[in-house]
This record gives sequence, structure tokens and C-alpha cells, in this order.
Amino acid sequence: MANLINLESVNKSFGIKPLLDDVSLGVHDGERIGVVGLNGGGKTTLLEVLTGLEEPDSGRVSRMNHLRMAVVTQRGVLPEGSTVGDVVLAGLAEDQMDWASHSDSMGGGGRATGGPDGVAEHEWAANPRIRSVVEGIGIADLGMDAQVTNLSGGERRRVALAAALVRDLDLLVLDEPTNHLDVEGVQWLAEHLLSRRSALVVVTHDRWFLDTVATRTWEVVGGKVETYEGGYNDWIFARAERARQADATEARRQNLARKELAWLRRGPQARTSKPRYRVEAAEALIANVPPPRDTVELASFARKRLGRVVIELEDTTLATPDGRELVHDLTWRLAPGERVGLVGVNGSGKTTLLRALAGDAPLKTGKRIQGQTVRIGWLRQELDDLPLDMRALEAVQDVAMRTMLGDKEISASQLAERLGFTPAKQRTRVGDLSGGERRRLQLTRILMSEPNVLLLDEPTNDLDIDTLQQLEDLLDGWAGTLVVISHDRYLIERICDSTWALFGDGKLTNLPGGIEEYLKRRAALMGGKPGTTPKAPAKSAAPANTAAPATDSAAYRAARKELAKLERTVEKLAEREAKLHTALAEAATDPDKLITLGTELKQVQAEKESAEERWLELADNA
Repeated sequence: MANLINLESVNKSFGIKPLLDDVSLGVHDGERIGVVGLNGGGKTTLLEVLTGLEEPDSGRVSRMNHLRMAVVTQRGVLPEGSTVGDVVLAGLAEDQMDWASHSDSMGGGGRATGGPDGVAEHEWAANPRIRSVVEGIGIADLGMDAQVTNLSGGERRRVALAAALVRDLDLLVLDEPTNHLDVEGVQWLAEHLLSRRSALVVVTHDRWFLDTVATRTWEVVGGKVETYEGGYNDWIFARAERARQADATEARRQNLARKELAWLRRGPQARTSKPRYRVEAAEALIANVPPPRDTVELASFARKRLGRVVIELEDTTLATPDGRELVHDLTWRLAPGERVGLVGVNGSGKTTLLRALAGDAPLKTGKRIQGQTVRIGWLRQELDDLPLDMRALEAVQDVAMRTMLGDKEISASQLAERLGFTPAKQRTRVGDLSGGERRRLQLTRILMSEPNVLLLDEPTNDLDIDTLQQLEDLLDGWAGTLVVISHDRYLIERICDSTWALFGDGKLTNLPGGIEEYLKRRAALMGGKPGTTPKAPAKSAAPANTAAPATDSAAYRAARKELAKLERTVEKLAEREAKLHTALAEAATDPDKLITLGTELKQVQAEKESAEERWLELADNA
């Protein structure tokens, strides 16, 4: 394989902090490398040195001659006065004219310059690759004539990403590309990257995306870059194994890594589609690790804290300011201890529904009921509710000095440290924190307020994987009602017990099959195959009638209870069946006993088959 970029003994510091310390590594043709590490640990700096956006303080960076490379950063800066079409088609024009000397200047984060004249706007519709990217990345509805100055930050990021993806490249470098994509957009991007021949280096906190795309993982830690074969599963196993061998001071990190690995290994095979690590060693490592949470115990505790009524929406209709209905005649009753993942395409009304639950969105019709003991913790996507002049610890203590987390009392400083704020970082002014650090501080303040209902809107944006693991670990022991909007499939599968979706038909639909069922239903609605990314709902006031009917919340809970009862019944019948087989073997010389046991065995098998069929029926329709 050809060596595209090589770093030799590279050092890079900002102030007195060394972000890269004597780093040597290379990117080869066709490799797909995922980059992980703590916020502020040097991931973006590594990408910038790798691509030439920043020069190293010392060491050598060499690149292949005439390397065709696109870089999409998080900045989302696009040339003023350009249209979406100008930006997307500019890179294509460079490729067509073979501007080799400029081929590494195109991409996001201010690198796009709007290509040469002579590229017809209709080319995006006539070229299957461009059309696939424009529709898959979710910018077709913006219009190719739309001015980039009128776009939101997330829309600009998607345009910059599309500009890179339409090109024929040797190397694609992406910094957090899944931010501002919905679940379908993330899946489309993963499948698109797998179909390309070009090499890839991507910084991402999305664990499903990392595990699906990466063939190697770089972890930036302490100024060094540790290399692991494979994606997220391989990396988390290697970290767990490393923690197991470390001294006692690393016990806390070991337990978190082992807990995460235990969840991954216990989950469906689709979650671990390429487990290249040694299965025997992994099973031995997690043999005594309990399940992430005791759902029954937490639900019981939640009922004591919340009572019978949590938040209820009755006969509710929600609409946009221009009158487009998002949710029509919805009745939704959140139960104590319920953990809900909410999914849907961008523009389907997820955030508006969360705002309605919080009491912050006007209802077109219907009413909202809130229990008397409910205390809501609401994590919004905006970061405008932080006291910028305070130090980080002061901002946490401003909410409370101590808090109960599960059955343990911890201080503001201890909770801040669990969410990644070292004692030194706790003394930093809030205004000097990065976006990811402010997001963590926002979460810390919310948890310090001891809410019993958490509403989380895209909580994984700007968080690193270590902080995500800490958050999940905290929520495992948190007794309360939870509703989370996220494009992070691992997060929803990890912390939620049920998944609900907005399909653009004005209804809220339960999905017993989780994210996979959501993607299949969306593809079926659009007449495509799984992985096809449909467009956002049309801007019409009348709801469509194409989606499957929604399941009432009370009926859903009743179905879940019956499912649990049937599972216990099937388990008992299976145990009885095994005992009867043993008894039959022992009674081989007693004909009368054989007849009696055989008759009972047939009856048990019939009852078991009936219970299994009922279980399948409920699982399909619950």
C-alpha cells in the first residue's frame, strides 16, 4: 500500500501544554482510521498537522506528490456570496480540470473557495454520485441556489461535507462529521464511506459510526497516539485489558471500560458485527460484571420519587410558527422511571415535542399535565444558560454544594471530576472553556439540581467518548424518567428501554425493534432499501397517512408487561421440558412411566410453542 502521509517525531504545543509529543505514524492508501480521545487532548491538532493546516513545532511531515485530499473541519466557514451549488460543485470542477496543485485546498472549515466558472448547476442532478451525496447528506431541500450566508451552522457543516464527498480523492479527513446529522444521515454517511476507495481519517465520538467505518483506531492521550487494529469494540477491549493490567490507581477506569465491554458483548450481534478481539479473553474479563442497571429497582424507586403522574400530553397538536403540523391529536403519558429514546429526521418535530414536555412550547390544541413532585432537568442544544464570568466549579456550586446520585451523596467537585473536570480545570473561567467543556458543565449543573425527569436534546454533541461513558454510568444508577433525542445509536440502545419515532405523519410511534426498525420503516415509506436516507417531511399542514399507526402509551406498557410475563412462562416451560427429557432417559426400562412422561412432555412443548407465538405477535405489534 502506498504511504499517503507520514509523521516523523512530530511535536506540537499550545502554550506550555504539549498536545503532540514525539508522534510518528502514517496513513496508507485505502485505510479508514478513527481518531478518539478526550476533548482538548489534541485530536483536532493532529488532524491539522496531518493535513498541513498547522505546522509542527518540530519533526517532519511528508505527503505523497499530487495528493488529492479534502479536509472538513468543525468551523463550517464557507465563502461569502456563494450558493450551496457553488460550494458543492467547486470541488468537482477542480477534479475535472485536474488542478493538482490546489487539490488539498477544498473542504469545510473555510477551505472551500468556490470553483472555476463553467460548471453547470444541472450537473448535480445528472450525476448519480452528486445526487446521492446531496440527498443522502440532507441538503437537497435547502436548494442549490440558496445563499450560504442564510444557512444555520449545522446546514453549513452539511454543505461543506457534501462538497468533499462529491470529489474523487486519495484521502478524506473529517472532524466530527456526524454532528448535525440525524440517524439516517449517519447510516448513509457510513455506507458511503465504506463504498469509497479513498483513505479516511475521521475524528468522531459516535461509537456505532466508529465501529462500522474504522479499520484502525488512533487514541490521542497524553501527547502520544496509541494505535489499535479495528474500530470501537476492538479499542474498548484493548483499553479494558490495559486497565486490568494497570495498578490500583487505575481501578476506576478499569471498571468503566469493563462495564462498557460487558454491555457490548451482551447486546445483539448487530452491535458487534466485527468482533476481531479474542472472544475467550473478553468473556473472561466480563464474567462477573453485572448488567448496567437494575430496571425493576430503578422503576420502583422512581415511583416513590415521582408518584403516579409525571408529564402527560392530552389531545395535543403541535405546529411550527408557519402552521405546519408536527404532531396531531397526541396523547402521551410518561410513566415513572420510563426511559425513552426519541428519533426522527431533522425537521420532524423532535425538539418541539421535547419543549412541549418541558412546558416551553405552545400547544395548538390539548393540554399538558405535570405531577406535583416533578423536577425537570432540560439539556438544550444551546449553550446560552451558563454564567461565563464564574469559574467552572463555582458554576456547579451555584446550583448546589452536594447532591444525591442514586443512593450516594457526592459533592459538586466530585461530580464535576466524574464528568471530566480535573481539579485544575474546575478553576477555569466558564468563558474560557471549549464548546465540549461547556456542554459537560451544562450536564453537571443539571445533574446537581437533582431532577427526577431528564429531557436531553442531542446530549452527545461535542462530548468525547470517555465523557459519554461517564454520563452513561451516572444514568445507570439514576432513578427517574428520561427522554433523550440523539443520533447516537449506542447511546439510545445503552440508556433507553424503549424507542419512539416521529415519521412526519403527525403521530408518535413505538418501535419495539429500536433503531433498526426505524430505519427499515423509513426506507419502506420512501420505497427504498435500508440505508436509503429519505427527505425530511414535506412542509404541509396536513399530516400524511403513510406511517404505521402509533401505539398508545398505556397499551404499550400493558403489552410490555404481558411480554415480560410470557418470557418468564417460556423460561419455566423450557426448564420443565429439560427435566422431562432427563426423566425419560432415566425411565428407559419402565414402559408405563415412559408413556406418562411422554404425554406430559407433549403438553409442555405445546404450551411453550403457544407462549412463544404469542410473544412474537406482541413483539411485532407492541
